[in-house]
Amino acid sequence: MPDSGAGRLVLLILAAVFAFLYVPIAVLVGLSFNASGLPTAWTGFSTRWYAALLQNGEILGAARNTLIVAAASTAIATLLGTALAVGVELRRRRSRGIEALIFAPMIIPDIVLAIALLSFFSLLRIPMGLHTIVMAHVVFNLAFVCAVVRARLKSFDWSIVEASSDLGASLVTTWVRVVLPVIAPAIVAGALLAFTLSVDEFIIAFFTAGAGRASITLPMQVYAMIRFGVTPEINALATLVMGASLVALALAQRLNRRTLGA
Repeated sequence: MPDSGAGRLVLLILAAVFAFLYVPIAVLVGLSFNASGLPTAWTGFSTRWYAALLQNGEILGAARNTLIVAAASTAIATLLGTALAVGVELRRRRSRGIEALIFAPMIIPDIVLAIALLSFFSLLRIPMGLHTIVMAHVVFNLAFVCAVVRARLKSFDWSIVEASSDLGASLVTTWVRVVLPVIAPAIVAGALLAFTLSVDEFIIAFFTAGAGRASITLPMQVYAMIRFGVTPEINALATLVMGASLVALALAQRLNRRTLGA
């Protein structure tokens, strides 16, 4: 057991690391309630910037696009990722090559993946827009959903599938009434994680959005706004996005812990 001096040193280091990570975020959240129009000079508490945010048409349009992209890519990635996870786990022979191909989008840097997808869409002469952003987000979200669902399938008792078949249940009935209820928490956790990643993603969306405001997502709108300086309105927007992301991630982690403990 470490002595008290070493324990205090570890706690001090942890406190310094967490302060380095989260104090700037706390400052941003605090300044989003600043009554002043200046982004850094505190003059009093106010929620005026949240009201202004809800009246900004460009931000609301970008938020709508983000929700469309996140919802569509999450639905597709959840369906394909779950099917992929089940298919890989049912394989009798394991292949490291297949494993590498499945999880490559999680490892490849976003800028490399963005350029590759842009080149691919350009090669096929696919017009850029929200649909290309959705397809691009499915590419990396699928890997995350597959990883979460496979973690649950590692401890899945496949004998209940055999028992269901012996009792005369069809393949569809077995999947709907036996397999799906058991892995449902993992599927929901993977979907929440995919939704959060899609909402926050900027680089890939920036490369695959094309021209025009019709395909601008919320992170792209924030980037366009901060080029002219950070305002309390941007602080309010960042606070709302961060809060939504934290809630989704917390739900995903809680469901994932239940899945692994099941």
